[in-house]
Amino acid sequence: MSFIELPHTHGCLVCGQGNPHGLHLHLFVDPDASVVRVEFATQPEHIGFQNIIHGGVLATVIDEAMVWAATWAGKRFCVCGELSVRFRHSAAVGDHLTVIARVESKRARLIQTTCEVRSANGLLAEATGKYVPLPIERHSAFVATLIDEPSTKQAAKVFH
Repeated sequence: MSFIELPHTHGCLVCGQGNPHGLHLHLFVDPDASVVRVEFATQPEHIGFQNIIHGGVLATVIDEAMVWAATWAGKRFCVCGELSVRFRHSAAVGDHLTVIARVESKRARLIQTTCEVRSANGLLAEATGKYVPLPIERHSAFVATLIDEPSTKQAAKVFH
């Protein structure tokens, strides 16, 4: 697979480079397969309990990967209608996680996705999601918030 970097907005909790409380992650898409990948190095500020990464933080990254997979596949920004995560093992501080999201089915009003979170020790979590494409006016408003950067220009032009 050949991945390109996805665009981001200034304040997004996951990908917003301007959000002082954000994760500052970079997401990538295989433009032909609508597969989204993100690497996530866990930090002490991501814990829920001692040395265990908060499940809500992982679910947030999963949602971001799946919404981008749905958005790419439908060529229109989406919002989450349903998210289900099954945690198989906990992630620890310092773990390097790989999150991969895929589109399972695409209809005009609903895009269904799956996601896996893996570490060097194997599968940590798997998820399913249902995403709803936005009306064209809201989609256009979202597109207007994308930051114009050389590293994301190729992916961003798909939405204009």
